[in-house]
Amino acid sequence: MKNWECHKDFRLNGASFQTEETLLAYADVLSKPVAEFLQEWFSESETISIKTSGSTGKPKWIKLQKEHMINSARVTGDFFELGAGIKALLCLPIDYIAGKMMLVRAMYLGWHLDVVPSSSKPLAGLDREYDFSAMIPLQLKNSLEAIGAVKKLIVGGGAVDHKLENELQSISTSIYATYGMTETCTHVAIKKLNHSKWDSFKALKDVVISKDSRGCLIIDAPSVSNEQIITNDVVEIISDDTFDWKGRYDNVINSGGIKLHPEEIEKKIAPYLNDRFFVAGIKDQALGEKLVLVVEGEASKTSESIYRDLTKYEIPKNIFFIKKFEETETQKIQRKKTLHKINA
Repeated sequence: MKNWECHKDFRLNGASFQTEETLLAYADVLSKPVAEFLQEWFSESETISIKTSGSTGKPKWIKLQKEHMINSARVTGDFFELGAGIKALLCLPIDYIAGKMMLVRAMYLGWHLDVVPSSSKPLAGLDREYDFSAMIPLQLKNSLEAIGAVKKLIVGGGAVDHKLENELQSISTSIYATYGMTETCTHVAIKKLNHSKWDSFKALKDVVISKDSRGCLIIDAPSVSNEQIITNDVVEIISDDTFDWKGRYDNVINSGGIKLHPEEIEKKIAPYLNDRFFVAGIKDQALGEKLVLVVEGEASKTSESIYRDLTKYEIPKNIFFIKKFEETETQKIQRKKTLHKINA
């Protein structure tokens, strides 16, 4: 950005700043990744280079307009009613879009932001209360006893499983799942997970949704992207601004002519299986692809009760146990890489 435009109420770990130079000097001491991002942010370029998470393929670098990131920040602030002076916690890696956007929101909405090292237990050792934060599901799962210190929380980077969602119902924090991607400057839709939870994702302001011939979501959001974004997410459009996410198009299994959505099958199994797992298709001579269940952990006998809610086509043909799933740097399961372990 060519000029110092940060909100006058912006604070970073308690410190305030009058110029970009004083902020950059402070960031150099606070965190190298934060300092590197801010140096790029205050450069003459109108874009930022950001690495995608790589959950559905190889991570890649893309460029985002700084103006779009600021627009996204303002929409989030309006939606959650988060004005100047609110206390926020950044506990995600600054390398990816979710972490960068927390910093942009703070700078342009005037938040008092605390930055802590990214860890699986981000609230450990903290004794402050916060109005807002963002976490991945693993961080939330490991913070249930302390999460009441955060009033509003968004969760992204992966699906919140059935068991964890049930545990959220008695928690005072208002918790929301997010739908979005690096290309949309993080989330463009929200779903409430507790306190009169919503069944569907609700698109944010000025986001227009539709489907293509595959049944995949199309996003028109000119305030955060100059181009229409055609996703690989199979959805059901409920209304002009709400949709249900069914799963990834590239995960769909064609087993003997029957199309199966792994994510929908996983929802049915989740209440009965405590270990991390996923279902997938592997090559089969008779069916083309056969459905299998992949469980993280040591091999053990699995109760037939996990299949009680499945149709006959949704019952896995085999179960495989893998000691440790392959993950991205942001701890999303890499299904294809994990499946390769079966054949190793």
